[in-house]
Amino acid sequence: MSDDPLVVELRGQILDLDRRIIDALNARLRLVAQLKRYKAARGLDFVDRDRERWMAEQLHRANAGPLSQEGLEEIFAEILDLTKREVLKE
Repeated sequence: MSDDPLVVELRGQILDLDRRIIDALNARLRLVAQLKRYKAARGLDFVDRDRERWMAEQLHRANAGPLSQEGLEEIFAEILDLTKREVLKE
């Protein structure tokens, strides 16, 4: 491990952001699970491809970089896939 103060500070900030990402993903999972239960109780399909496309478009518009649009598409697709896998375990 480096003793360089800047390295230590930047690593601390990165870890804080990583924790916030995990918190956000867990919050997202809880909301999606709630939505899944609501839809299931009403006989509605869990997955809505039109909504997924709309969400991707909104994120494309909101992305000011430096994350590339390709990177955004990749991470969003993985988040959607992971979310579906996790909530289907319930």
